[in-house]
Amino acid sequence: MSIFIITGISGSGKSVALRALEDAGYDCVDNLPVSLLENLVETLQTSGSEHIAVAIDARRGLSIQEIPTIIAKLKKHLSVQLIFLNATNEALLKRFSETRRRHPLSAKNLDHSQKSLIDAIDLERQMLSSLSENALQIDTSNALSSSLRQWILDLTENTQPGLTLLLESFGFKSGLPQDADLVFDLRCIPNPYYEDALRHLSGNDQEVVDFLNLQPDFEKLRQDILLFIHNWLPKYQKSGRSYLTVGVGCTGGQHRSVAMVNHLFLSCSKNQTDLFKNINCLYRHRDLSAAHNKSPH
Repeated sequence: MSIFIITGISGSGKSVALRALEDAGYDCVDNLPVSLLENLVETLQTSGSEHIAVAIDARRGLSIQEIPTIIAKLKKHLSVQLIFLNATNEALLKRFSETRRRHPLSAKNLDHSQKSLIDAIDLERQMLSSLSENALQIDTSNALSSSLRQWILDLTENTQPGLTLLLESFGFKSGLPQDADLVFDLRCIPNPYYEDALRHLSGNDQEVVDFLNLQPDFEKLRQDILLFIHNWLPKYQKSGRSYLTVGVGCTGGQHRSVAMVNHLFLSCSKNQTDLFKNINCLYRHRDLSAAHNKSPH
């Protein structure tokens, strides 16, 4: 049985994630009381369910602090993934303004002003801080609903035990990804954007890859990043980490970082050494437009 527990900041996309899992065949429960989580798993397991998804958020108050302990118990005999959705305050303020929804932690006697909304978001971050440290974090600040949906569906294909290594391309002009544990900067590499024939393409296109492969520093940096991952991945595993997100950035997140992440993903996912046998390797392109988003070869 595989279990997804979806949590995170209100307005970050938990409903989108839960709907994606429901469409993927998961039995889904929203806003479940924490005290009922183990009973729910036992009941659904008895009834023959193989896939469960549960959304739990700050509305459950201090009881959410019990989730890590419950997950540790469930992991002894089940596959459990804790997903934490996050977004910048700016993105959250815009979303709440557009939907005119009230934040669940906003005091009932306060009008829905920006100040009270920010206070509620800050309070929620404090309440959920212990969960975010032990989860796979997904920054949805710049993500379309369709992109988040696809990221969640990709996760359902990697439910085996072991550390999950997520390689993420991004553009510095849109800000650092909040979910990155490590960040590598590719802005020192010649930019294909300034080549007229390549500007409209992305790092998924062979023409851009060919251009970058002609840059000696691109291959050297790729080898250095792989060496860093190879040397330090065992340390993260020994520390008990379940997830490690490596951010790779360029200026716009369209060319250099995309090509590099594709290279790294293929190198790591095809690596058959003992180090990578129990590693779930995933990738995503945070800022790549949908028109250019396709699988690496």
